[in-house]
Amino acid sequence: MQTTFTLFYYLFSQGLGFIILTVALILFVIWSVNDLYSKRTILLLSLIFIGWLFLGILPLGNFDLRSYPFSMTTYGPGDGPVLPFGNMLTFFRQVDELERVENIARDPNEVPPPTNRNEPAVVDIELTTKEVVAEMAPGVYFNYWTFDGQVPGPMLRVRVGDTVRLTLKNDESSLHHHNIDLHAVTGPGGGAAVTSVAPGESKTVTFKALNAGIFVYHCAYPNMANHMAHGMYGLILVEPEEGLPPVDKEFYVMQGEFYSKGGLGNKGIQVFDAVDMLDGKPSYVVFNGKTGGTVGNMTAKVGETVRMFVGNGGVNLISSFHMVGEIFDQVYPEGAIGSEPHRNIQTTLVPAGGASIVEFGLQIPGQYVMVDHALARTDRGAWGTLTVTGMASSTIYDGIFNNSSNNGH
Repeated sequence: MQTTFTLFYYLFSQGLGFIILTVALILFVIWSVNDLYSKRTILLLSLIFIGWLFLGILPLGNFDLRSYPFSMTTYGPGDGPVLPFGNMLTFFRQVDELERVENIARDPNEVPPPTNRNEPAVVDIELTTKEVVAEMAPGVYFNYWTFDGQVPGPMLRVRVGDTVRLTLKNDESSLHHHNIDLHAVTGPGGGAAVTSVAPGESKTVTFKALNAGIFVYHCAYPNMANHMAHGMYGLILVEPEEGLPPVDKEFYVMQGEFYSKGGLGNKGIQVFDAVDMLDGKPSYVVFNGKTGGTVGNMTAKVGETVRMFVGNGGVNLISSFHMVGEIFDQVYPEGAIGSEPHRNIQTTLVPAGGASIVEFGLQIPGQYVMVDHALARTDRGAWGTLTVTGMASSTIYDGIFNNSSNNGH
């Protein structure tokens, strides 16, 4: 009941409010004229109505009840970030029937193993775009648009020289068209030009992996930012011919932004706020699709080496990725495998629509907090934890731990 109420309140209050107010004002003028027969009253009420039009409606310029928001002008190469009213009506009718995903967050441990191949190969990949409902935070629900039902989409792993045949299927329950743009692809749209799929449709793109690196993939169907701000992004790793140096643990972390009409912490199902997206004011900034998406599910041991594939689905913010209490021994900035890695890095920038690889060894046990060091974003959800077990070394770190404090700074 609460999800239906909040959806009704945000989606229809503006449109219905406009219609009700207009009709009421017209009837008020007509009935007042019939009752009062005063030219002065007619003039006054007419001026009130005209003033209301000039103040509240005409400045919007293109007020249109066929899409939400009801008034928006943008200048991008495709459609603006509006939602067709017909799709909203369908969503409203089917909201209680949409698939509920218990945990929208992709497990950061879900990293494909190294290819361990000396020769290129033909690699077949299948992905399904699916629109679902899941919790962003306790009691806060979003309509996520996903690759394979979670955020981010699955991490893909191939080798330089591989021929990749990627089939994209759009689930029958989807309300929107989708496609896929892989930054690792050389060709129009990065694959998006040949993979636009209607609900229930599938298409295949074939490409050769020419460049080593860690690359973002995402939906690029217009409006691209709208689709990405609903959770449609992931990473594809193209290994160099010799592979990456072995490490003990690999993790998959992706930052993303979500924009809602209800604001931070508002309960119920939240409606996408296109205006806040254009203004770059997210309600939530999170790792792996939700608040707490990477809290308590990443573990390692003293003496092990860790590699993190860190992406940023954006759509607006640059991530200042930092691990509290650790220094990155090596960083491949912007995923630049083949370039000399940067060494001894405290915080690395991950641009919107970009990725990075960070590597570090573990010397001291404890709980390490990773953050976007634009620290106000931690209160919007941008933090996670890495739990390290093992023996401590007092020559590196020593003191009396205060159990009431956190591990931040």
